[in-house]
Amino acid sequence: MQEFFEIIGTATGSLIALFVLTKLMGKRQVSQLSMFDYVIGITIGSIAAEMATSLDGPFYRPLLAMVVYAVFSILIAVAITKSLKLRKKLEVVPVILFHCGKMYRDNFKKNKLDLDEFLMMCRDKGFFDLNTVQTIVLEQNGKLSILPKSPQRPLIPKDLNIYPREDALVCNIIMDGDIMEVNLSMCNHDKEWLIEELSKQGVKHPEDVFLATLDNNDKLSVFLNCKDYSVKDSNKLVGK
Repeated sequence: MQEFFEIIGTATGSLIALFVLTKLMGKRQVSQLSMFDYVIGITIGSIAAEMATSLDGPFYRPLLAMVVYAVFSILIAVAITKSLKLRKKLEVVPVILFHCGKMYRDNFKKNKLDLDEFLMMCRDKGFFDLNTVQTIVLEQNGKLSILPKSPQRPLIPKDLNIYPREDALVCNIIMDGDIMEVNLSMCNHDKEWLIEELSKQGVKHPEDVFLATLDNNDKLSVFLNCKDYSVKDSNKLVGK
């Protein structure tokens, strides 16, 4: 029984340490894994798992190893931001795979990318014919950035000499029945104004609103919480 509680304690401690160290290493560790970040992340995770189940040695040894790896990762990240030469040596740089009808086979080989996978990634981006493409770049995250030829790019209002009004982010006013009073105040409105606007749309109580947003034109969009609509019925709409 004592061993059982020791495992719970060490597992909890390793989880807390892993969370804190990941936060210190920043969002890159989660959303933009480079090759170096990936190795560091896997290593720290392995040490944390070992620390959670191993009861033989002192608790601080694997914890110290995790801290060393995390500090090393932070120092490398700082050095990379300040040195372009170091960044090119330690990080994967974007490479051109296709440009003006020419395919760079050496870049395919260096990045272990075969032609079938390349064409699949192009189709995933909506490009089925390379004749419509000007340049294709393989980014650090392994995804393709595709520049279409000028006649193939999407039409934008500027092409028609139309200059629409600038949009702005909508502000969440009600979330899951709770009024976001800080957001409401930032939009120069108060709770009384919100209640009045809701009543105009037939809503008696804010608790009945799942989400309400306000745009830069003071247009209130209300999305109700439909409690009488079952999950089974909603699945029918998406063909499940």
